[in-house]
Amino acid sequence: MRIVDARVIVTCPGRNFVTLKVVTDEGVTGVGDATLNGRELAVASYLRDHVVPLLIGRDPARIEDTWQYLYQGSYWRRGPVTMSAVAAVDTALWDIKGKVAGLPVYQLLGGRSREGVTVYGHANGETVDEVLTEVARFVDLGYRAVRVQCGVPGLPRTYGVSADKMFYEPADAALPTETAWSTEAYLAHVPSVFARVREEFGPTLRLLHDVHHRLTPIEAARLGKSLEPYALTWMEDPVPADLQEGFRLIRSHTTTPIAVGEVFSSIWDAAQLIREQLIDYVRTTVVHAGGITHLRRIFDLAALHHVRSGSHGATDLSPVCMAAALHLDLAIPNFGLQEYMRHTEATDEVFPHGYHYDGGYLHPAETPGLGVDIDEQAAARYPYAPAYLPVNRLTDGTVHPW
Repeated sequence: MRIVDARVIVTCPGRNFVTLKVVTDEGVTGVGDATLNGRELAVASYLRDHVVPLLIGRDPARIEDTWQYLYQGSYWRRGPVTMSAVAAVDTALWDIKGKVAGLPVYQLLGGRSREGVTVYGHANGETVDEVLTEVARFVDLGYRAVRVQCGVPGLPRTYGVSADKMFYEPADAALPTETAWSTEAYLAHVPSVFARVREEFGPTLRLLHDVHHRLTPIEAARLGKSLEPYALTWMEDPVPADLQEGFRLIRSHTTTPIAVGEVFSSIWDAAQLIREQLIDYVRTTVVHAGGITHLRRIFDLAALHHVRSGSHGATDLSPVCMAAALHLDLAIPNFGLQEYMRHTEATDEVFPHGYHYDGGYLHPAETPGLGVDIDEQAAARYPYAPAYLPVNRLTDGTVHPW
């Protein structure tokens, strides 16, 4: 069996997605997600111009060899554009391998380690009362874990708080929206939000919160300490992970668990944090970290250091990525949680898939391969539309991380 074609498909059924479809001479196809939020066309070009020509004639069964060929052979290693492109190829080849073997991909990864994949939803509101209403809605849907985000009094807009509560898309404009931020107001408000949520829903519901990289280490330590009475499952992205020594300071002041890694693109981004046990959950994704092959390496390293998975699963990851993530989530021994933001009906039309939600769990398809595809005719009806994530400024006008 040989690869005879590889197509890069860019579509925007409500938000932009980049998909690679690999075709073999025996008619077996595989799909991989290559979406990089706000930089989609950079990955599409990388694939079309620099990767697809290398795939023609290759044996699709040689997944590891192809991964090393694309990673080691490029000279310019790592980075989100390169690793998203490599991920698309890797994911598509796993899809093909599963179809050829007649097995769902998780069986090729060692089989089930659990019956279902525990997911968390996003409850958000401008006020605490709105947040409580949204948490109740997710509890009624069977969720066992809920991320809680609330508007900050005095700020006109807060990232992570949306008008559409089920289908939130933060990349909202052809040029970045600029929003105001106050760390002082945020730190003063957040503990009171979780006090109300715990009072309303009791001690057993798993609660999470995303800081979106907005604090310094000592500010994050203060936040973590103030949230300890409410027993969060994790505090996500408390600081930018560029200076990883900063996590030592956070760790020395609070026992609130830490999750980080959705922007990581390789094991080297996470290695220090994992080895020093400075985090509790690693949130790296299939699409941004080199595919199933490389993400499995990250999770294997994490397993040796008592770190669990908690993969990013926002709407900028297509159903192709979600399907791949679920197969890996089901197989690894150190699974923690899987983020699950539901896609729109238009996205589900473009990406028909067999995974499904039931009572707090996602279940991958039992069909051979990943159990997901792309309808190219439907995709063609939704052309690319520029969209960027917002940019934060402090109230004095200084650009601030997210």
